[in-house]
Amino acid sequence: MDLMLEAERERTELAELLAGLSPEEWEAPSLCEGWTVRDVVAHVVSYEGLTLREVGARMARGRLTFAGVNAAALRDHRTASPDQLLQRLREYPRPTGLTAARNGAVGLVDGLIHQQDIRRPLGKPRAIDPDRLRFALGFAVTAPPLRGFWKARGVRVVATDVDWALGRGPEARGPGEAVLMSLAGRRGAADGLTGPGSAVLRRRLG
Repeated sequence: MDLMLEAERERTELAELLAGLSPEEWEAPSLCEGWTVRDVVAHVVSYEGLTLREVGARMARGRLTFAGVNAAALRDHRTASPDQLLQRLREYPRPTGLTAARNGAVGLVDGLIHQQDIRRPLGKPRAIDPDRLRFALGFAVTAPPLRGFWKARGVRVVATDVDWALGRGPEARGPGEAVLMSLAGRRGAADGLTGPGSAVLRRRLG
């Protein structure tokens, strides 16, 4: 699979979704705690077009922690309007800089999960490309800051629609999207899973 091409397709689909949102939907809560839909989009585009010096400066302001760096990025985009954020996403459909890492894998998985962070609370489901979904599941297991292996510890998670499974223990099975969002630690994602292991994940993720 051409990861960079798939990342570009994922971002293009995200832009199509965003173009149809109302002003109220842009300000609605996302699945990312404390972030609105607009905040999530700002995060997705926040590293595009930056020089290495600019990236380093932001990391220093964020004290080299994921939360701190993300907060610094949001501050940099706090005044950007939805139209400006959408335009920036359209200017950079192909990941650059940090999001281009691992041949575009970072941009692909980041875009896929964050698109679901927007779609789920807005009640706008979609059919995710199965190859992208299967790749994202494997990537989410060990990639920082997701560390899906830790969130699913002691549970066997099974994606029933893309032939993917992880771990040992009581089983939690269901659509790959629900498995992925559980591995990403999203509240309520395990509600879409069944089996004895799903209760473990629901208690763990909230």
